[in-house]
Amino acid sequence: MASVLQLPIIDLSSQDRTSVAFSIHQACLDYGFFYLINHGVEDELLERVFDESRKFFSLPIEEKMKLARKEHRGYTALYAEKLDPTTSTDIGDAKESYYIGPLAGNETENDLNQWPSGELLPSWRATMESFYKQALRVGRRIISLLALALNLDENFFEKIGAFSKPSDFLRLLHYPGDLRSLDEEILGASAHSDWGMITLLVTNGIPGLQICKEKSDHPQVWEDVAHIDKAFIVNVGDLMERWTNCLFRSTLHRVIPVGEERYSVAFFLHPSDECVVECLHSCCSESSPPRLLNVHADILPLAV
Repeated sequence: MASVLQLPIIDLSSQDRTSVAFSIHQACLDYGFFYLINHGVEDELLERVFDESRKFFSLPIEEKMKLARKEHRGYTALYAEKLDPTTSTDIGDAKESYYIGPLAGNETENDLNQWPSGELLPSWRATMESFYKQALRVGRRIISLLALALNLDENFFEKIGAFSKPSDFLRLLHYPGDLRSLDEEILGASAHSDWGMITLLVTNGIPGLQICKEKSDHPQVWEDVAHIDKAFIVNVGDLMERWTNCLFRSTLHRVIPVGEERYSVAFFLHPSDECVVECLHSCCSESSPPRLLNVHADILPLAV
């Protein structure tokens, strides 16, 4: 049985931004993960998001497949993805999901999103758009605190054009509870790290999330992440690890089946595609030169 990890808790309502930035810095050094409380997203909205998510995933597969994913938006069926291609099993991850990309009016050229029928789910689109906007605000606040944590101006990432054309994605996830009919051992989400700057995750309270603090360890040591009601779980993505010269961890994580139906909602904060990701001046020196080449943000895969 995996040990239960005690992640740091960050209170976004604190007026002491210097102290909060220091706490985030330490959490990103030690874990690449932390809890976020008092984030400003209303409890009632979170409840509606999970209620609407359940309604969608409860639809017949024929209805869901009408919205099959294209342009990284829409529905992905159970077992259709496998986040860790090195696993020995041939079957995909035991989850189904729904992607929502940048919204119309968010300075994007086109809204490529697919939306369920208003007749079937009349409140679905408005609920998800509202959550997307609130999660984006929270994410931007965290990024400004991350800049302070890295001894940069709090508006540094805005000034370099990271948010000039939003590329953020919301992903709804459903993990079925009963997998006893399968002969192979499978995972809800196989081991992976996230692709962007940071990810905000909220769940319905069912366990299953695990992290591996040391990617290179063999065998890998997995620890359970406990649930805190209404808190976001925030983790560092691959691009932020690049920006910080591998100072902040883009930590390996996975979801294991626990025999109960699990829902989660992930918001992936990603810089504009044209943004150049290069080692921050505060994260390198003569004794610690940049470890990775500069990249444009659009070369990495979308939300996984």
